[in-house]
Amino acid sequence: MERSSDSVISLRPLDISDADDFMKWYSDEKVSKFCSWDAFTTKEAAIEYFAKTAIPHPWYKAICLSGRAVGSISVTPFRGYDKCRAEIGYVVASEYWGKGIATAAVKMAANSVFMEWGHLERLEALVAVENTASQRVLEKAGFTREGVLRKYYLSKGKPTDAVIFSLLSTDPQVNYFMDA
Repeated sequence: MERSSDSVISLRPLDISDADDFMKWYSDEKVSKFCSWDAFTTKEAAIEYFAKTAIPHPWYKAICLSGRAVGSISVTPFRGYDKCRAEIGYVVASEYWGKGIATAAVKMAANSVFMEWGHLERLEALVAVENTASQRVLEKAGFTREGVLRKYYLSKGKPTDAVIFSLLSTDPQVNYFMDA
């Protein structure tokens, strides 16, 4: 747990009782702008995603501010010969942007996943070149900017350049995270 403006930031498993909060940020066009998914237009669509994707995911947590879900964070392991690496992704409701919540959540998730998955050597994140706020989150969390991957993925049907960031299990910051 970390503190931000006298509020406690924590991570916990998502629960169906989080559906209304989840719908709030997953239906916000500002939040979904750089995400692979489109903003949900109905509560039913959000609940279906929640039930079929978020809850069964191997590492998907609610980002909580004083116990209330204000975002989510996931770590997705790669399969096969790439199982030593995983990708981190996160989203925070727009009303909580700029308060250090995402940075704290990324640090906590990195700490947890490196401890839980002993085989993990590399945690990486892909961020749209235009999403400078998310790039700052990763830099503040100790990730290294490695470069730009041109037209790396489709975002809303359009080829998108992505900045790739990484945190290695051997990076000095990881020892800091594990002691924190």
